[in-house]
Amino acid sequence: MRWQNLHWVLSRYLIPISIILPKRFTMNCQQGQFLITDDQSKFDMDYIFDFISNRSYWAAGIPYEVVKRSIEGSVAFGLFENDRQIGFARVITDCATFGYLADVFIDETNRGKGLGKWLMETIIAHPKLQGLRGWMLRTKDAHSLYEKYGFERVVDTSKLMAKFNPNVYAKKESGS
Repeated sequence: MRWQNLHWVLSRYLIPISIILPKRFTMNCQQGQFLITDDQSKFDMDYIFDFISNRSYWAAGIPYEVVKRSIEGSVAFGLFENDRQIGFARVITDCATFGYLADVFIDETNRGKGLGKWLMETIIAHPKLQGLRGWMLRTKDAHSLYEKYGFERVVDTSKLMAKFNPNVYAKKESGS
């Protein structure tokens, strides 16, 4: 992965990589028949929408347009086997100080192959995500995966605040 080597050289001399990268920089990482890319033009939006809206525990019922808009406003990663999308993740970020890792999934039929680890390694090493002061995520069941990449369970929550609207995507009943 040549872009990782470039990042190392630039970070060694304290040159922010965002200054060097062209605005339309895309990253592609290949391992055999698998590809991770941040090129959103290659994403299968119907597949991503179906998984997040119908098979995820975190965003059941989310509308298609909201998924589309959320991807457009993020640094997003598609995982493919040959030309078929089998995974996804995105980082909501300003590309300078903070990143929130969201919507991470690998299709059920491809789990247990190390693809989640590879996806995380690729995300953490992405040039646009270097030098962030903080990262966050929420997970129900993948703590051990994220801990391998430096994430820690929040022990002291006294400084954290949150605002949640868990039913935002629920269908409104007619007449209410």
